[in-house]
Amino acid sequence: MAKFEVIGTASIPGQGGELRLLQRNDEFSIRIAGKSGELMNTRLHGSEDALAELACERIAERPAVRVLIGGLGMGFTLAAALATLGEDAEVVVAELVPGVVEWNRGPLGAAAGHPLDDPRARVSLGDVGELLRREPGGFDAIMLDVDNGPEGLTREENDWLYSPRGLAAAQEALRPGGVLAIWSAGQDPAFTERLRRVGLLVEEVTVRAHRPGKGAKHRIWLAY
Repeated sequence: MAKFEVIGTASIPGQGGELRLLQRNDEFSIRIAGKSGELMNTRLHGSEDALAELACERIAERPAVRVLIGGLGMGFTLAAALATLGEDAEVVVAELVPGVVEWNRGPLGAAAGHPLDDPRARVSLGDVGELLRREPGGFDAIMLDVDNGPEGLTREENDWLYSPRGLAAAQEALRPGGVLAIWSAGQDPAFTERLRRVGLLVEEVTVRAHRPGKGAKHRIWLAY
């Protein structure tokens, strides 16, 4: 079997770490330099798809829906959101690492069907937490997949997003009846309680990394 080869690197702002894009035939992987394992892989995106589908199907019938995705990744959550929502929707993607956007506009784009080319998609470069604070009542749905879940792996600053203050900011950025969806690599009962303590009703859904029904079990919180 062919080996993965590094075809791109991107610095993580504010931390000094580095992301690496690797390719093996038509398979891509994103990893953190110096750490074992991978953040994401184009063969395993079932739970990223589910993040968008679970959130967007709840608000898809609204007119002129506006949603926010925290973390572009490999574009699969964006593609699933666009497939679920109507033609009058706007999908804002907040991505901290400019290199990730470049990869999605370049060699990585075909894996998810080039969702950034959709006129309903808009990229906001920068910290999703800052965007949340700037736009109270701005979104019908917010989907967060900026790290491995409530425990920050890529960037310590991500911990704020999952703190009571960060969750309150996300809650304030929702329109009435909106939904907050959060992806995690695993279970976290303490985080479930944290969501409830800020006044949110919480539903937990277990999804598989690979469809249909295969791969690691990931967790998605839906909060209202």
